Amino acid sequence: MPLHTLTSNKTKKPVVAPKSLKERALHALLFELIGVLMFAPGLAWVLGQSIGKMGAMTVMISTIAMLWNMVFNAGFDRLRARLGFALNLKARALHAIGFEAGLIFMVVPVVAWWLSVGLLEAFLLDIGVVLLYLPYTMLFNLAYDGVRERLLARPQHCAAD
Repeated sequence: MPLHTLTSNKTKKPVVAPKSLKERALHALLFELIGVLMFAPGLAWVLGQSIGKMGAMTVMISTIAMLWNMVFNAGFDRLRARLGFALNLKARALHAIGFEAGLIFMVVPVVAWWLSVGLLEAFLLDIGVVLLYLPYTMLFNLAYDGVRERLLARPQHCAAD
């Protein structure tokens, strides 16, 4: 039975297997590494910037995003445990939107400073990046959750045999 559909007999809430700090770091690192490899070269080309300058900016943004990812997902998991909602498509869409909205507030000033542009131009650039990352965020987390669920269910299933 999938982890997100298991329920406690007392509360009828989904059982959420807690994530360790090590797992949160792995989740964030995988998310950022795959995202950078997918999007950084195209951004350098579109913005007419050197790969080195865009690479350095991407590392700065990725560092901010990884830290935000760990903090945001810890809060999201606590909220989920408290309210007891399943990780369905609606929950993941809200998760992705919430994550990206918080990241905008942290990243826009860095982008403006690094590219020597105004906050409005940096914001518009960031909106473009968010439009790339929003579906990626949702799909990455759906895939991660599916793999995690199968890996966590495997020992439980074997122990029952």
